Amino acid sequence: QVQPVESGGGLVQAGGSLRLSCAASGSTFRYFHMAWFRQAPGKEREFVAAMRWSNSSPTYADFVKGRFTISRDNAKNMVYLQMNGLKPEDTAVYYCAARHISTTSYDYWGQGTQVTVSS
Repeated sequence: QVQPVESGGGLVQAGGSLRLSCAASGSTFRYFHMAWFRQAPGKEREFVAAMRWSNSSPTYADFVKGRFTISRDNAKNMVYLQMNGLKPEDTAVYYCAARHISTTSYDYWGQGTQVTVSS
């Protein structure tokens, strides 16, 4: 079991950058796939990026490819989302989520961190 806690959100101008961090408590972090999701006001939560437990094969939603980079440090139980070239439509609450390698659903979620991009 892990408990993700996000940080690093804030207000940034369009074209700017932010780095989100996710600290995941628990000694079995390395056995969890990790992902970032986001939810904008009035919209459903959507997938942003994911990184497998083995620190390989990152996947991205099409709308962030080339702008966002997910990474993880298993030694520190940390996951990061580097966001460059931010757009106003990236404004949302960003959530870190964990999925055990034996399951198919993300069962552990953080409380979210707000990202606001001004035009």
